[in-house]
Amino acid sequence: MAAPHPPLPPGLDVDRVYRSLFAAYPDALLLVDSSGTIMLANPAAATLLGYQPEELSGLPVDALVPDSIRPRHAAYREAYGRSPHARPMGTQMELVAKRRDGREVMVEIALSPLQDQGLPYVVAAIRGIEAYPRVRQALQRARYSEHVAQFGRLSVHERDPQLLLEQAPVVAAEALQVETAVVFLLDPGQQSFRVAAGVGLLEGEGLGERLPNRPDSLPGYVLAQDRPVRVGDCASEQRFELPRRILEAGQASLLAAPLSDRGRDIGALVVRSRERDRFGDDELRFMESLASLLVTALQRAHSEEALSHSQRLDSVGQLTGGIAHDFNNLLTVISGNLQVLEELPALADDAYGQQLVAAATRATRRGAELTGQLLAFSRRQVLQPAPVDVPALLHSLAGLLGRTLDQRIRIEVQAPQDGLSCLADPGQLESALLNIAINARDAMPEGGTLSFACEPIDTLPVPLQEDRGEATPAASVADGYIAIAVADTGAGMPDAVKERAFEPFFTTKEAGRGTGLGLSTVYGFVKQSRGAVSLDSAPGAGTTVTLYLPSVQAAAGDQDAAADDSEVPPGLHVLLVEDDAEVRAVVRRFLETLGCRVTACLQAEEALALLSPQAGYELLLSDIALGAGMRGTELARRAQAIMPELPVLLMTGFSSGLLDAPPEWELLRKPYTRGDLARAIVKVLGPG
Repeated sequence: MAAPHPPLPPGLDVDRVYRSLFAAYPDALLLVDSSGTIMLANPAAATLLGYQPEELSGLPVDALVPDSIRPRHAAYREAYGRSPHARPMGTQMELVAKRRDGREVMVEIALSPLQDQGLPYVVAAIRGIEAYPRVRQALQRARYSEHVAQFGRLSVHERDPQLLLEQAPVVAAEALQVETAVVFLLDPGQQSFRVAAGVGLLEGEGLGERLPNRPDSLPGYVLAQDRPVRVGDCASEQRFELPRRILEAGQASLLAAPLSDRGRDIGALVVRSRERDRFGDDELRFMESLASLLVTALQRAHSEEALSHSQRLDSVGQLTGGIAHDFNNLLTVISGNLQVLEELPALADDAYGQQLVAAATRATRRGAELTGQLLAFSRRQVLQPAPVDVPALLHSLAGLLGRTLDQRIRIEVQAPQDGLSCLADPGQLESALLNIAINARDAMPEGGTLSFACEPIDTLPVPLQEDRGEATPAASVADGYIAIAVADTGAGMPDAVKERAFEPFFTTKEAGRGTGLGLSTVYGFVKQSRGAVSLDSAPGAGTTVTLYLPSVQAAAGDQDAAADDSEVPPGLHVLLVEDDAEVRAVVRRFLETLGCRVTACLQAEEALALLSPQAGYELLLSDIALGAGMRGTELARRAQAIMPELPVLLMTGFSSGLLDAPPEWELLRKPYTRGDLARAIVKVLGPG
């Protein structure tokens, strides 16, 4: 039996009191009949559910239930109608109500049946629990985690770094429910930032806008701190300068996270809000996670692009190496026959004929230079060190660059007129210096000074001696070194860039403007030449790259160059192996005009059958690539096993096959002249 009501004060308007209580109650109240129709709703219910109070009256209660759980709710309401009972708040936390705009809100619901009072109604008290601090924080964290996971899934499947850049600020703005999110990226020279992507950008804050990389700018300050930075009130910020447009747009607070990869600064991710003190620790952790994911995704995309580029280089290298080999054979035939034509008595007094032959000969030399560049690109050249007149090379290079570089770049050379020669492959040394000069040009877009200098030194600087990693100490280079320095007055490099400058595929240039192989190729060439390389640079102070190459007396090179046809021993018995019939004919003609006796073979196997100490061969002259059969290098090894004292001279238009050959096997590069052949024979035979 229900407890009796206490006596009411005289004159109290009970109906008015209860209506006032219903209207003023802070939780949403709905009076629902047995059919599930809403009879009354208080203002709190209208506010929570997004309706006008009069709109709720007469509405089926199912309209407030999300579609996904409506069948389950109908079954529950039917069971409740058969046995109505009081249900207090908090007994079931995971309830969701559907607002008029379709948005869902988490709620708690208490049910109070009025059947005991003789009324066929149920009062539903509804409380939006998203207003609870702990619940709100949990919901925020869940939302942040979901957005981070969303971006993580995108980064796994997406290979386009630009799309990842564009999506990061979108995710940040949606997750944090802020007006503006921006990605700033450092330019290659690390002197300025550019706006790489963003949402809600202000007027004048378009993509590509640049900011100086200084500690008094927001992204510069963030990278200098190397941690997230919070600003609760932009109007009172003193640590760095904020653009006036941010304050004029009413943006009151911001949060920024650095984009860094293993100590290498990339940029910053920034969000801004019109609310003061908008960002707490949860928002900070979210930004750290999103920034870390973005950096990882960009680094992976860069690595995959570098790998793809490397594979393309290798494929192109194989193709160009093969083309160069075949083309050099053709050039050997052309240049050899031109030399024979030039010496024909019928053309001796024909000035016009001699002029045509000379023009064709010059063209074959240019063709040979082209194939040399193809071989250098494909990294299929074997270094052939020779004395190089360094001052002459620097002056020649300065003249070439003076005609091709921006006229705002002044070129200086500080070198003695003569007396400084290094031992290096001349073509590779020139290519290395050109690589450095081109990097210097790119570092001086507004002009500057490019200077070359050289000087002799006795030993390497101590740090470079330690860096060589060789068992032979630097002092073992008897004649010391020639230091060749290339300096520019450009932007310079910060330490993070300088430390990685010689790494393969590391580049600070924009996509499509650099391979990242320039300085790494220089490093490999210098190391292979028994030298060393140093780099001195700082932001705003320019860059100096110094090559240290072994010094050598130039006389030895002059003596080799002075060898002529007459020094080839008359009657020298040569075993010639060449698979190309036309090349074989040209080489045989050269040898015979040099006074040699020639036995010519098409294949290595044929030559091996002829080799014996009794055969009397005095020189093996073989091409390296001999079609599908045995290579020239293997032929040479087997030949010297049979005749240990037999001199070997190998010729090729594609020289990677010589990499494992002993140094006493001289290499003759195609195309070559009869004089080149004579000098190579004299060199391989040695004195005596």
